Amino acid sequence: MTEQAKVPAIRFAGFTDPWEQRKLGDVASSFDYGLNAAATEYDGQNKYLRITDIDDETHEFSKSDLTTPLADLAMSADYLLKEGDLLFARTGASVGKTYLYRQFDGMVYFAGFLIRARIGEGADPEFAYQATLTDAYKKYVAITSQRSGQPGVNAQEYADYQLMLPSKTEQQQIGMTLRSLDDLITLHQRKYDKLVILKKSMLEKMFPKDGESVPEIRFAGFTDPWEQRKLGELFFESNERSSSMEILSVSVAKGIYPASESDRDTNPGASLVNYKVVHKGDVVYNSMRMWQGAVGSSDYDGIVSPAYVVARPTIELDSTCFGYLLKRPEMLYKYLCDSQGNSKDTQTLKYDRFADIEATMPANLEEQRAISACLGSVDHLITLHQRKLELLQNIKKSLLDKMFV
Repeated sequence: MTEQAKVPAIRFAGFTDPWEQRKLGDVASSFDYGLNAAATEYDGQNKYLRITDIDDETHEFSKSDLTTPLADLAMSADYLLKEGDLLFARTGASVGKTYLYRQFDGMVYFAGFLIRARIGEGADPEFAYQATLTDAYKKYVAITSQRSGQPGVNAQEYADYQLMLPSKTEQQQIGMTLRSLDDLITLHQRKYDKLVILKKSMLEKMFPKDGESVPEIRFAGFTDPWEQRKLGELFFESNERSSSMEILSVSVAKGIYPASESDRDTNPGASLVNYKVVHKGDVVYNSMRMWQGAVGSSDYDGIVSPAYVVARPTIELDSTCFGYLLKRPEMLYKYLCDSQGNSKDTQTLKYDRFADIEATMPANLEEQRAISACLGSVDHLITLHQRKLELLQNIKKSLLDKMFV
């Protein structure tokens, strides 16, 4: 490796020395296998960390299903984690997955399918952990884990992993920067998750349950009972076709995907002839994925593939409200029951069956609009956090590529 190749693409000011290649075993004081014990009910203090307890995305200790090791803990002190401990999954589909112990995780014992590298004084544990998120590390695990049976990497093989190391001060700068970014990503992920849960709760409570005529929560000023109507009374199937050879905007209904890019790239213009015309306010659904929630209202005029069903309102209504209504779990179950096919993958909901499905709806147009505005604002926040999250994740990936050798 040339001297030029021994420095990263981007670097903090003040650091100029070339990086050195070292084995992970050279910077860890020990490599140890975990505790071979079953898990039992959490005792409120002693946590048990198994491979499945490490979140696949954040690599944090997921505490949604805490357990305690079924072992004599007085004799198991060697398996208790402390600052600087870096864990590696040694077998199975998650081989290579890592977790860095943090004090706020409390008293944690690590399980047998994990290997602990106790990072010594010569290296920064955060830097070593972040190095396991790079493409170079993933490539090493992919090659090393190849076995005749279940994939795996043992302690000696992890110890043999070679990584490039700068001075400890530079390691700490890099580790601290990436940890701050991780914290920001986690913050937005939690906000996003909470908003998704909030929306789910709102969909459950702002529409009546089966057999009821009013929702659990309702906007002030609306008191009339909701009406039960067949969807065929509210919509008719539109088969209006496009005749233009030009590339028109493809309608993207909420929850619906437009024609594939490959179709359009292969034969632009001609490939869109006979596509179905969609007007703003139409409800569009994928007949083969309807039971999975592939239904929504179109936000603007455009076209969709002939594979989609276009349902046009027969009366004045707020189609965005119906886009939410038609995605409710109770409705998805009805679609599944009324779909035809030999398996879930081939089941299709024809329009005549869709039209015969009953839904409970607010007769008052203003109430429909109030519901769609409220849920729309939550959707907007979800989209903002999702975009922010994706941006931060892309920044993190870019930094991992450019801050390591």
